[in-house]
Amino acid sequence: MKKFTSILFLCLLLTGQAFAWGQNGHRAVGQVAEHHLSKKAKKKVMQLLEDNSLAEVSVWMDDIKSDDAYDHTHDWHWVTIQDGQTYEQAEKNPNGDVLGKIEEISKTLKAGNLDKVKEQELLKFLVHLVGDIHQPLHVGGGDDQGGNQVKVQWFYQPSNLHRVWDSDMIDGKDLSFTEIVRFLGEPDKAQVKQWQAASVRDWASESMSYRPQVYNLPEDKKLGYRYAYENYSLVEQRLLQAGIRLAGLLNEIYG
Repeated sequence: MKKFTSILFLCLLLTGQAFAWGQNGHRAVGQVAEHHLSKKAKKKVMQLLEDNSLAEVSVWMDDIKSDDAYDHTHDWHWVTIQDGQTYEQAEKNPNGDVLGKIEEISKTLKAGNLDKVKEQELLKFLVHLVGDIHQPLHVGGGDDQGGNQVKVQWFYQPSNLHRVWDSDMIDGKDLSFTEIVRFLGEPDKAQVKQWQAASVRDWASESMSYRPQVYNLPEDKKLGYRYAYENYSLVEQRLLQAGIRLAGLLNEIYG
């Protein structure tokens, strides 16, 4: 059954129903991170990315889902940790998962000695995956494919809970990613330090902790202004945290 669950979630990924944050959300994370890079880290990152911004490369990992050469990366976007479990206790996906890959890629980049093409690829993976793990439904409980099977109506249009969190709430604001970033605000230095002190496993635990809020749905599953009002501030918080923490990782690696 668990094997079937993984296969179904993979199918949903391939059909575009599990792109964490959508393009605007990921680009917002990248831009926040870029604003919080040290001068040294920013210079090295821009050189490596050939002056492409973090916002630009943040969606690359979704774009390459159409390339068979990257089929092995499809499961990296998510992780299953059931309620009451820790990551250590959870059954591991043999293909990898978002938490394990962030840890692995960070370690590899810190070690250095990579050719430019490989390092560039790993960096683009990292930018995307840090965004993914902050979307609460990319740390799934294993029973509904991260909310993809929870069918809802979003302002009277068919959707699912995963897509509501990936893009429906964000796109409903009709903002560019640069406008989203301006509206996120600027955390003070103490808040930045606190967020960056948390480990990757802490980030996943945070996403798990929001499940009661995320799944607090009306009986008729019709979502709209009220659900957005009750949850959009959490969307903004997770985008901001993802950007701040991505910057922290890159400052450790390149700063």
